[in-house]
Amino acid sequence: MKRTYFGTDGIRGTVGQPPITPDFVLRLAHAVGRVLRETDKRPTVLIGKDTRISGYMLESALESGFNSAGVDVVLLGPLPTPGVAYLTRAQRASLGLVISASHNPYPDNGIKFFNAQGAKLSDAWEQSVEQALEAEPVWADSASLGKARRLEDAAGRYIEFCKSTFAHDLTLRGLKIVVDAAHGAAYHIAPKVFHELGAEVLAIGCSPDGLNINHEVGATHPDALVRAVRANHADYGIALDGDADRLQIVDAAGRLYNGDELLYLMAADRLRRGEAVPGVVGTLMTNMAVEVALRQRGVQFVRAKVGDRYVLEELARHQWLLGGEGSGHLLALDRHTTGDGLVSALQVLQACVRSGRTLAQLLAEVTLFPQVLLNVRLAPGQDWKANRVLSDAIAATEAELGDAGRVLIRASGTEPLLRVMVEARDAEQANRCAQRLVDAARAG
Repeated sequence: MKRTYFGTDGIRGTVGQPPITPDFVLRLAHAVGRVLRETDKRPTVLIGKDTRISGYMLESALESGFNSAGVDVVLLGPLPTPGVAYLTRAQRASLGLVISASHNPYPDNGIKFFNAQGAKLSDAWEQSVEQALEAEPVWADSASLGKARRLEDAAGRYIEFCKSTFAHDLTLRGLKIVVDAAHGAAYHIAPKVFHELGAEVLAIGCSPDGLNINHEVGATHPDALVRAVRANHADYGIALDGDADRLQIVDAAGRLYNGDELLYLMAADRLRRGEAVPGVVGTLMTNMAVEVALRQRGVQFVRAKVGDRYVLEELARHQWLLGGEGSGHLLALDRHTTGDGLVSALQVLQACVRSGRTLAQLLAEVTLFPQVLLNVRLAPGQDWKANRVLSDAIAATEAELGDAGRVLIRASGTEPLLRVMVEARDAEQANRCAQRLVDAARAG
């Protein structure tokens, strides 16, 4: 069954346009409530949100929809997506829900769901909700209506959880850290986490006004962090996105490290401490240098489709713990059930503090391969897979690159574009091969 509303990570769109309207969101909550009540007589749902101005409106609609289906609601206020996942599990709630559009600008918003274990919901669950949306509502009578209350110390509980994932025998004392929360959900949490572990903290991107989330700050705009680290002679810079599930890190020299490098560092730190790391999951876009470096250390590497949902699926299939994306979505499943920018940052800083080495030193053995990504506009209905000129060019390019590079051709999921990516040890070769493939795609 094809899903109408749910994408790869919940439901997302522009506020005021379907499906991100208060009437639909109320119906959605009512439908989710009815699905929950099939197996739970009195469900409880936690609702968190980021700092978008539209969060107030959607929160009210969700509360009404759940209450109308006989579901109790606990309001968490502004809280990172991974914080909601944690509290859903810790509070033994039936479901956790986050009002956020993650790294998107403020006109967008969305809704993400977590099950009682703090993990993403299955396709089958989402399909059952969509079926319930098609049915007529069944309003609870007055005696059966749900109630709502606020968990006043939600932020404090999550702060303590984050700190608990950092080694108890280590401290961040003596380090100056710039923390950029993207004017998002971690604005009142991220600075405290690092400060309470001993660091001197300088906060930027921690003054939300409802309209400035992700605006020229945060993990998707790290230039502000780089400037702040250099200007304040800080040791590290930590950038999160609007809902704090992504991470970028800057070192004292102003050098930015992406998710691919940080994923390798997390695996290498565990190996250095004698822990078993049987395998790591990346995505189709993970830099080949990470795969090569891990395999040299005897660690298997598997690529999932782009999206943390698919990384999680591969980790579950192999029963591994570490995975992630270049965007900074990192997973350490023995620390948390979902990607968490703060927990991942602490894992990286822990490796630096314990070893007494800098990020540059810890990653000296990994030099990212140059990646060239070009787009080719497709004509309506064009079947690029039937292009014989392109398939011959792909075969020739792969033969030329051998084990020293790779080719990835995929259609965009949102635009009529063919994305051509070539990765090679030599930047000039990568550019030449990518252009050859683009020419072949256009010739077909």
